[in-house]
Amino acid sequence: MAATFHLSVITPTRTLLDEEVTSIVVPGSEGYLGVLAHHAPLIAALAPGKLTVKTEGGQTHVYALSGGFLEVSNNKAILLADAMETLEEIDVERAKKAAERARKRIDEGGKLWDVPRASEALNRALNRIHVHGGR
Repeated sequence: MAATFHLSVITPTRTLLDEEVTSIVVPGSEGYLGVLAHHAPLIAALAPGKLTVKTEGGQTHVYALSGGFLEVSNNKAILLADAMETLEEIDVERAKKAAERARKRIDEGGKLWDVPRASEALNRALNRIHVHGGR
């Protein structure tokens, strides 16, 4: 049996995960990071992307992560997520509409819309679409 560590995933509205896992792969701000049991201490900023979690039982779970922070120490990982969704929670049609709306706002420019905010919305929507379709 593979060695495990404790993973807690906390969003502003809920605790999504609080369990023993064998590995996680997270979208770090500089690229994806893999974490196994007994990983060296680490603090990392997270970008929107796909979070992959492997459980003790060998199951793999995939989530759409909107960014946040990860702390690893003493065989525990705490992921503070801006937002996170399971594949079942992702509404692909809604994400497509949000991406279309964000693209339109970016194209119209800064006089009418907050372009950096629209860019972030576009990234979140595209991440949801990618994660849901990339099973």
